[in-house]
Amino acid sequence: MRGKTEQQVTMLVALTPEDLVPRDHPIRHIKPIVDHALSELSSTFNRMYSEVGRPSIPPEHLLKACLLIALYSIRSERQFCERLQYDLLFKWFLDLNIMDPAFDASTFSKNKERLLEHQVAREFLGEVVAEARQRKLLSEDHFTVDGTLLEAWASLKSFRPKDGGETPTVLASWST
Repeated sequence: MRGKTEQQVTMLVALTPEDLVPRDHPIRHIKPIVDHALSELSSTFNRMYSEVGRPSIPPEHLLKACLLIALYSIRSERQFCERLQYDLLFKWFLDLNIMDPAFDASTFSKNKERLLEHQVAREFLGEVVAEARQRKLLSEDHFTVDGTLLEAWASLKSFRPKDGGETPTVLASWST
């Protein structure tokens, strides 16, 4: 018997993103590492931001978002901001509520520049990778690359060695 389609109706539900992310999801192992690394950087964030003025996107959210972009192979910050509007796992990872709006992509980019300028993004990622390595969450047995991202970032056909030498044979064979 064919089931009937019903229109979605709005209802009041007492759920948080925490309730919706599966207990065995691999990102649950990463979040405590990230949160600890960010707590270590709190004094650095305090020095980077003024006590007065309009509040910005919290640096913790920006760094967590950059990590999600890398982990989930999201092609752009604009695409990430769009996905943040509906992806509850992302909201959970960023400690946002279900109804919190996503970041505006231009604001995201502008605020991220400050983190890069102060080298805090490098320090954050270094600490996260070191802790993940210590907990044996990293593997040197394999390496995965999203080929569509490689194509988007750089065309192999346009690759030219800086010293003017021959194109390496591996790259030359890929570009044909």
